[in-house]
Amino acid sequence: MKCDELWEILKRNELTFFTGIPDSTFKGWMSFLNDMNGRGLRNIIACNECEAIAIASGYHLATGKVGVAYMQNAGEGKTVNPLTSLADPEVYSIPMLLIIGWRGEPGTQDEPQHKKMGRVTLSLLDTLEVPFKILPNNKVDAGAVIAELKALAEEKQCPVAIIIKKGLVDEYEAKNKENAEFEMKREEAIKAIVGCLDGSEAIISTTGKTSRELFEYRLTRKEQSIDFYTVGSMGCSASIALGIALEKPARQVFIFDGDGAAIMQMGALSTIGHYKPNNMHHIIFDNQSHDSTGGQPTVSDTTNFEKVAMACGYKSATTVIKQEKLKSSVLSVKKNGGPSMIVVKVNKGARKDLGRPKNTPIENKNKFMKFLKISRGVK
Repeated sequence: MKCDELWEILKRNELTFFTGIPDSTFKGWMSFLNDMNGRGLRNIIACNECEAIAIASGYHLATGKVGVAYMQNAGEGKTVNPLTSLADPEVYSIPMLLIIGWRGEPGTQDEPQHKKMGRVTLSLLDTLEVPFKILPNNKVDAGAVIAELKALAEEKQCPVAIIIKKGLVDEYEAKNKENAEFEMKREEAIKAIVGCLDGSEAIISTTGKTSRELFEYRLTRKEQSIDFYTVGSMGCSASIALGIALEKPARQVFIFDGDGAAIMQMGALSTIGHYKPNNMHHIIFDNQSHDSTGGQPTVSDTTNFEKVAMACGYKSATTVIKQEKLKSSVLSVKKNGGPSMIVVKVNKGARKDLGRPKNTPIENKNKFMKFLKISRGVK
């Protein structure tokens, strides 16, 4: 189905308010929404899926209309609280349409972090008592399904959901491309940072291409992949690192984070600032986009990570653009202690031939735990 065909169906049903977190299952649709924002529809970029449910709820309270909250099925799990304690018919009874991308659909090939949620996506909606349909692959049947669900949401005053299978919505080339020109891409910045480390540091890298680029750089250096790659749980890398830093105070701990992930769980900065681990260094690669799901924009262009970090109690925070400044900043925080933050402004995009970690998550965990047990010195 083409993006404009899906839009015509939604517009016909007066579903013109959108909010959520992008998913690669329908990344073309996400780019379409961004291009069309302000031209008959409104698209609000949420920090996480819970916020999307709340924003859609606010839209209904203000207008009496049905809003649309989009997400990957991983985010479906995150919405359990607001769906049951805010939008549910036994609480505020708020109608909305959830558009959920079905990663890890049983019988399809996908990454390990999507298998469990892929298997329970439909049964979880049943448990939550959210009526749902799988979107058909032609516009006539799709139109009928969306109209049926919209009518049900209004009649029962409840959330309803459409499940979109991978490949159902066509690719779409974004027209509104805002590409800042910085000196480095994320992969170049990763190489520069790793080059400043001595091998004793623990690195926890965030979901998506950051972990993939770090893994491949280890391969090119003929090194073992002793970093912790957070393949799922977007936004949780900083909190994983905090738990490690507090229990391993003699080891330097680095977080390789992204702007979208950091914004998704920004409350973690408050916890880090409160407990003040001297050995923890938070690096955010900021390209103002959800790079791993198609480059859709985040709201980091209006977010001052430096000021947020300092307000939360970090010892230092700085923003860098140049590679030499990045290197000197890494060496400085290692010497002066943390918690510290370095925001690295980088360009969007990654290599098309970028691979994925070859180890299973369990293998990665075991290697990383073994690494943490050895002495702090260089192996």
